[in-house]
Amino acid sequence: MMSLAPETWPTPLLNTIRTSNKYLLNPLMLRLAGRKNWYAAAIEHTGRRSGKVYTTPIVAERIDGGFVIPLPYGTAVDWLQNVRAAGRATISSQGEKYEVVRPEIIDAGEALPLVSPRRRRTFERVGIEGFLKVKDQPST
Repeated sequence: MMSLAPETWPTPLLNTIRTSNKYLLNPLMLRLAGRKNWYAAAIEHTGRRSGKVYTTPIVAERIDGGFVIPLPYGTAVDWLQNVRAAGRATISSQGEKYEVVRPEIIDAGEALPLVSPRRRRTFERVGIEGFLKVKDQPST
């Protein structure tokens, strides 16, 4: 039986899903991502090679002083590499915008106690092992 955790799926399957998400699902999700009463957030990041600003739909759980973001496709995805390279991003969630900094990859053992019980159950059920933790940018 295939593991539920997407990062354990065969590479051709994962690449097909990523491509489908990038060109079909993500454009549709971006119409709602970040809006109040919608589960998906949006992360705005700057391309590490192009310098272009991109927006990607994500699931982002608000925690004290920042966000925890599951990484179902692992750490090699472009948006994550861009955020890590820049050290910052903007997250739109529940109708609010947050400037975030200090991206840090954490494991499920550290992330799951930080999120709501409902999200914790979902992340555990799907088998997500890696998460991105970001902090709110301090006001200047």
